[in-house]
Amino acid sequence: MSIVEELCMKYPIIQAPMAGITTVDMVVASLDAGILGSIGAGYLSAEKTRDFIRQVKAQTNKPFMINLFAHEIPPVVKHEIAIARQALIDANIDDSVRRDEMKLSNPVFDDQLDIVIEEGVAACSFTFGLPTYSQLQQLKKNNIFTIATATTAEEVCAIDELGIDAICLQGQEAGGHRASFIEPLQYIPLDDLLKQAQAITTKSLIVAGGIATKQQIDHYIEMGVDAVMIGTLLIVSDESSAPSAHKKAILNASKDTTVITNVFSGKAARGISNSFIDKMRMLPTAPFPYQNDMTKGIRARAKAANNADNMSLWAGSSLFLCKGGSVATIIQRLLSE
Repeated sequence: MSIVEELCMKYPIIQAPMAGITTVDMVVASLDAGILGSIGAGYLSAEKTRDFIRQVKAQTNKPFMINLFAHEIPPVVKHEIAIARQALIDANIDDSVRRDEMKLSNPVFDDQLDIVIEEGVAACSFTFGLPTYSQLQQLKKNNIFTIATATTAEEVCAIDELGIDAICLQGQEAGGHRASFIEPLQYIPLDDLLKQAQAITTKSLIVAGGIATKQQIDHYIEMGVDAVMIGTLLIVSDESSAPSAHKKAILNASKDTTVITNVFSGKAARGISNSFIDKMRMLPTAPFPYQNDMTKGIRARAKAANNADNMSLWAGSSLFLCKGGSVATIIQRLLSE
């Protein structure tokens, strides 16, 4: 059975689970539009994860997906974090950095996974890593469809061997964080990554990265994928929680203005170049998620002030093709091209 049949999708399109940008309204609107809606739970606590799931379930009985960050939390190295914090101060990004509380992340993945099982979410995907074999068996026992993200052939092999149901291939064109979990970090064009994956596995494949037109969708379906994932197109939707300055930066782009940087979170991610990236260029950063923790205050103040200079303006390489509107309008426009 294909992903489309398994998850009752009208169209072979998945709304990317963009942590921090995806809202309940976006997930429900995606489902109503005939595509698979996805919760980006990466930055949520266990209880907020449960609350988000229940809010979606209160508005729809359609199957939906949730995405979890399956990474290991690295040990806290105080000296390393102190250097990264001083770099943020020295970069003169905003006057309140010195007063920001140092509240570092704790592991939540195991608790989130328990909640996904308890709530009976139809599909669970993983980014930055993989569940353990025993965790995967628990998901399978509860009839939860599983998807893991790969950026390289080595990661495809690891996912294939574990027994996950489907693989999402993230090309170098993708906006937001690289899903990589096996070193070294590689940037492979989506078409090339797809060909590599098809030589390795017979599992269902999903592709993500710079997909913004029906022509691209048709191309990948003809190449044998089950579904495509779209993200940047929906960042500018009415249902997105992205600040208006973020949406405007995407909608005003006339070409690819993105760069890959780790200065916001400590992990490589593609976004629109801005003053924050320029000021932090070549300065030391803490590992993910601690750098993300330390820039949280800066980004919150930027959002409150609608200041694009200090925002993480995540976007894929095809951002210049985006047009605004509701999720329903964007999907209908995409399908009718």
